[in-house]
Amino acid sequence: MNYSTELQNELLSLKNPTKAQANQRFFKTGKGEYGENDEFYGISYCDMRNTAKKFAQIPLEELQKHLNSKIHEERQCTLFILVHKYQNKKTTTEEKRKIYDFYLKNTKNINNWDLVDLSAHKITGAYILEHPEEKNILYTLAKSQNIWEKRIAIISTYTFIKQNQFTDTFNISEILLTDKHDLIHKAVGWMMREVGKINMEEEEKFLKKHYKKMPRTMLRYAIEKFPEKVRQAYLKGNI
Repeated sequence: MNYSTELQNELLSLKNPTKAQANQRFFKTGKGEYGENDEFYGISYCDMRNTAKKFAQIPLEELQKHLNSKIHEERQCTLFILVHKYQNKKTTTEEKRKIYDFYLKNTKNINNWDLVDLSAHKITGAYILEHPEEKNILYTLAKSQNIWEKRIAIISTYTFIKQNQFTDTFNISEILLTDKHDLIHKAVGWMMREVGKINMEEEEKFLKKHYKKMPRTMLRYAIEKFPEKVRQAYLKGNI
């Protein structure tokens, strides 16, 4: 079986033109927008995940052309496959390293927020959790001029947060504190909120130091689950 061709045929069979058109708008594909020139088939998230499981045996070296695709869902499916490969209990440490390296070499193709969010913490974050000597790459990505590399940096720390490790989330958030893009504001605020779910005291330590200079969207995301009285105090600058 030619798995690569079969994968492309499978994705074509799942096309939904109406949903594709809606996605073109939702993912900001217009001129000058963050998803400019991205193209969609309109495949549902559920169908995408099922397709990825079905074709998870595609060798890593054959996935490059799919990750190079101009079709959003083809790149998305490739990332689901990479996550599936990485999380497979039979995957060796050496194989995980290859997946991690492949992922980092292709950040230019992981070029929308949903692509980052489905994969960064499950590959980059998971690998670095086991190999903390690799942690510097997150700081390099955080200082990149590429919005998606910056988002990969902060979302990767989601894995650390789940292990009660917050230092890198706070450090990278500080790097991104003055970033101009709302997709970075949302990502940092989201990770702050996840810290708060586990340790509200630690989140508030960070917020009390920085909340007055935080972009409004970042702050709103970070305090979304706070008691209303406390949330309003932050928004009004009365902490």
